[in-house]
Amino acid sequence: MDTHISTLFLAGDRVFKLKKPVLLPFLDFTTLAARQAACEAEVEINRRASPDLYVGVRALTRAPAGGLELDGEGEAVEWAVEMRRFDQETLFDRLARRGELDRGRCDALTEAVAAFHRVAPVRADRGGQAGLDWTVATNRLSMLARDPSVLPVDEVEELARASFAALERFAPRLEERRAAGFVRQCHGDLHLGNICLWQGRPALFDAIEFSEDIACIDVIYDLAFLLMDLDHRGARQQANWVMNHYLDLTADFAGLAPMPLYLSARAGVRAHVSAAMAAGAQGAARERLAADARSYLAAARAYLDPPPPRLLAVGGLSGSGKSRMGRELAPFLAVPGAAVVRSDSLRKHLMGVPVHDRLGPDGYGPEVTERTYRRLYDTCAALLADGQAVVADAVFARPEQRDAIERVARAAGVPFDGLWLEAPAELSKRRIAGRKANVSDATPQVLDHQLSYDLGAIAWTRIDSSPPKDVTLAAGRAALGV
Repeated sequence: MDTHISTLFLAGDRVFKLKKPVLLPFLDFTTLAARQAACEAEVEINRRASPDLYVGVRALTRAPAGGLELDGEGEAVEWAVEMRRFDQETLFDRLARRGELDRGRCDALTEAVAAFHRVAPVRADRGGQAGLDWTVATNRLSMLARDPSVLPVDEVEELARASFAALERFAPRLEERRAAGFVRQCHGDLHLGNICLWQGRPALFDAIEFSEDIACIDVIYDLAFLLMDLDHRGARQQANWVMNHYLDLTADFAGLAPMPLYLSARAGVRAHVSAAMAAGAQGAARERLAADARSYLAAARAYLDPPPPRLLAVGGLSGSGKSRMGRELAPFLAVPGAAVVRSDSLRKHLMGVPVHDRLGPDGYGPEVTERTYRRLYDTCAALLADGQAVVADAVFARPEQRDAIERVARAAGVPFDGLWLEAPAELSKRRIAGRKANVSDATPQVLDHQLSYDLGAIAWTRIDSSPPKDVTLAAGRAALGV
């Protein structure tokens, strides 16, 4: 198998990956020493995410009688990364093509990415404004080096101008995050083709080892490659699931501000890589890769012109389906979807526990509930100020809570919509009892208590969530006009 920088030999239950002796704007593999160092770095970095996949580095040596052997006593003429071979049909780009990326797999993938980011070494000497400046400039040069009939010069230059302008706007946030430790030695090439199922779990592989400029980046920029890849494949719902589960796990809402630039830069990377691959292909394969390159270039420009921010609040008693409604409506409000701010996950971050751990009674006292709603209002306000569309997901049982979230929208000067979901109590209890790996700690007994609340007058659009899911979602979309 060939990529633009590697050749892979698949043999039995092993894979041997050799670096090509190529010189590109972002790497130099022209010497044997450079290729050896790259193989060693690849194993070291990728073992952080998938230690079982990466066996080690092997020398290809000259045999005394001629020919080559592995790790012989002769001179090393090349170096290879040895990996365990996985089933190609479990690659996530193939799962996506077959429509097999359900929410469970997306959540498991997101948890793998978040875990990788959590232990990645901090690199405050990289990233920030200078890091994105290098990426935009390198994308421009790499695209201009390609066939102008595939990547027209005027379109490439227009993208570069718009990207540098966006970089100026986002520079303060990029620098804040670099100083705060959010720039880490990340994967760097986190698209679906570099993720597989290994022993039933998502495994990240083929992280960037040859360029600190590419790998040492903001964690949200690393995630953005995955989001862009999903979105570009027509899987915006899955992209939004991944983004919002990552936010549930990390509460890193401040990282979303430069998302338009991140998505654009990632599409730009795929544009010039696809164009480079097209140059080395023939016939139908060349036409397909050239069409991909043009499509990525168009997407890179479109990402820099996101929809305006708006705020949607979705309330209702436990088991009413409010979280599902908010999650399913989010992809219609932004690219790759609105940020969903959930009171359930915010409460657990405030209490310092993982989102899937259950809280005791102390986590649901009046003081903690007040702090949770205050954090929700503040988070929504900050996201709106950053130009993000937001879904606020909470019970909102008290009139003053509904008034407060509406004031957030008014203060930001953005459109507001409120949806109130309701369902028969017995149906809600069945839904609660059937939950698995859910952030919410609600029980049927909690719902019984909520049913005693005085909800006051509800001015939000009321939606009966007892019909099938698609019918309920259609009602929500109709209410928002999306």
